[in-house]
Amino acid sequence: MTEKTILRALAGETLPTPPIWMMRQAGRYLPEYRATRAKAGDFLSLCYTPDLAAEVTLQPIRRYGFDAAILFADILLVPQALGPKLWFAEGEGPRMETTTTMDQVRGLKPVADIHDTLSPVYETVRILARELPKETTLIGFAGAPWTVATYMIGGRGSKDQGAAHALKTADRATFVALLDVITAATVDYLSAQIEAGAEVVKLFDSWAGSLKGQDFEDFAVAPAARIIAALKARHPATPIIAFPREAGDGYVGFAGKTGADCVAVDDSVTPEWAAEHVQTDGCVQGNLASRHMVTGGDDLVRETRRVVDAFRKGPHIFNLGHGITPDASPDNVQLMIDTVRGA
Repeated sequence: MTEKTILRALAGETLPTPPIWMMRQAGRYLPEYRATRAKAGDFLSLCYTPDLAAEVTLQPIRRYGFDAAILFADILLVPQALGPKLWFAEGEGPRMETTTTMDQVRGLKPVADIHDTLSPVYETVRILARELPKETTLIGFAGAPWTVATYMIGGRGSKDQGAAHALKTADRATFVALLDVITAATVDYLSAQIEAGAEVVKLFDSWAGSLKGQDFEDFAVAPAARIIAALKARHPATPIIAFPREAGDGYVGFAGKTGADCVAVDDSVTPEWAAEHVQTDGCVQGNLASRHMVTGGDDLVRETRRVVDAFRKGPHIFNLGHGITPDASPDNVQLMIDTVRGA
């Protein structure tokens, strides 16, 4: 049996102390990350320079001893590899050349051709597979098709994903064709990460919560099921975590519908609710509110213990409900870890 606790939890084992990692654990809240980012010059150069991307992936492992490292990359590298221009506006986030017509979808690069652009990412995975401590699990990831499509259609992030919803309504054929291309590219991208050494992969659907009713089934559940089935056919031993953020009741049964080995839940649902309705299907990841990494104190300790206690009766990976924010305190991260491991 593996000694890696995350792999044990993903296999359905209930552990006395849950394994722990943190979304965006390599990020701007760490001074060592900021120093490496400055050396890279800009965000995309950091993503595409394997030695530096591996370094920032390793930094939180050295500092905190998390049970997993997640590859440092970005969900928009896949659409960039398909052809649209991508850039990051300082202080404003990503910007992308839009894809909104059938001619533009048909003009995207063939999925088989994405790997030349993405080869530095695979090299980063190979470096990490060599350099991570033997007890640390390496997680690869990609954005889910709906979330990636919102950026490709809108050209930037938005609070309501309005441009993507509008295209979905006005020109469903183009919208579906775009999702199909993203889905196929995501399968190939994650498969290449696994071949390079990723032991687990995670599918981030950060904007899944804005899909309602049948749209959630069609554009969050169905693409995830297609990706997971294809990956399981190629790599049957590799566990897959799915994160349909803010899915609400859509979390219920998500693992069964998609084949995911674990469902990550955000903090818009309580841990008690998720234990009752989601953990019944297997491993759950989550779900301390990220704000506690800023505010710290007794509230952090109390809420961390609450999450651990709620999920104690089943397989659980401790994590935040979303990524850690740049204004978080590194000391609060240590307090969270100490609380989990001492709970």
